[in-house]
Amino acid sequence: MKTNRIGGTAVQVSEISFGCAGIGNLFRKVSDEAAAQVLEHAWERGVRYFDTAPHYGRGLSEQRLGRFLKGRDRSHYVLSTKVGRLLSPGEQLAEADSYVEPLPNSVRYDYSGDGIEAAFEQSCERLGTSHVDIVYIHDIGTYTHGDANSGHMADLMASGIDRLRKLKEKGRIGAFGLGVNENEVCIDIMAEADIDVILLAGRLTLLDRSAEERLVPLCREKNVSLVLGGIFNSGILATGPVPGAHYDYGPAPDDVLKRVGELQERASAAGVGLAHAALRFALTHPMAASVLIGTAKVSSLDRNLDAAEAPWPAAADSVLA
Repeated sequence: MKTNRIGGTAVQVSEISFGCAGIGNLFRKVSDEAAAQVLEHAWERGVRYFDTAPHYGRGLSEQRLGRFLKGRDRSHYVLSTKVGRLLSPGEQLAEADSYVEPLPNSVRYDYSGDGIEAAFEQSCERLGTSHVDIVYIHDIGTYTHGDANSGHMADLMASGIDRLRKLKEKGRIGAFGLGVNENEVCIDIMAEADIDVILLAGRLTLLDRSAEERLVPLCREKNVSLVLGGIFNSGILATGPVPGAHYDYGPAPDDVLKRVGELQERASAAGVGLAHAALRFALTHPMAASVLIGTAKVSSLDRNLDAAEAPWPAAADSVLA
C-alpha cells in the first residue's frame, strides 16, 4: 500500500489507516476474538497504520490493539494515539460516552504538560510499546468543551505543547498534532505553535468541505499533513439519506438529508455509489496523508478496501468537484 510522509518528520503512514474506535465497543459490544479478527484482516490487506485513543472504551481499544501488535516487528507498522484524557481506576459501567462495557476507568481532561505525559505513559503501557509514532491532542476546542475550553487551551499552551516537543526530541514520539472535529481550533493553535499533523474528523469530506476555506491553505503553507477521519460524516455518506441516518454523531437534519440526496443522485447518474464517491474524495485529496477507515466488522472493512481499489470512471470526477 502506498505511504505518505507526515509533515517534515520521518514518519510514513499507509494511505489507508485503521481507526480503532470500533474495537473499543463503540455503540455495540465486540468480543476480543472479533476485535483480533478485524485487526488481522486489516494487516493482511496491507494496512500498516493503526489509530487509537484512551477515549475508545476507556483504554479497551488500546489494550486490544497492543495485544494484537505484540511480537510484531515495531518498524513494520505506525501507531498513533491521543492525549488530553487521563484515566484512573473507576467503577464498571454498562455504557459511557457511547462505548458499551468500557474498562472500569474514570476520566478527566488534562491538557497540561504533566497530564499529557502521564496519559502518554499510560497509553504506552496499554499498547506495549516505548514509543508512539504520532500523538494527537484529542478533542481540544469548543466543539467538545464549550466554555471550559479556555482553561484547557491555557494549560495546553502553557506547558502541554512544550512537553510534546520534549517527548519528540527524546525520540518517544515521531510526530504530534491535533485530533479534532473542528477547523477553528486548528487555526488558533497553529498561530501559536508548530505541529506536524492534524487528524481532522468530518470537516473535509464529500459533504462537508469547510476545511478548504482556511485550514487547508494554512496546512499547505506550514507543511502540516492531514489524516482524514469521519469521511462518511458519522454514516450518512455510507447509508444515504435513509430514515434515521446519522450526521455528526446525531440524527441528520432535513437540510443535510436533502444535500446528501442530491449527492447520491449525482453519483448514481455517474455510475458510482455514494460511499465509493466519499471514499474517493478523501483518498484523492492532495492534502490527505492517510484516510481512516473505522470498523469492527471484517465485512465492512473489506467493502471499503475493495471500493478503494475499484476502478473509478473518469466521468464520475464531476461528483467530486
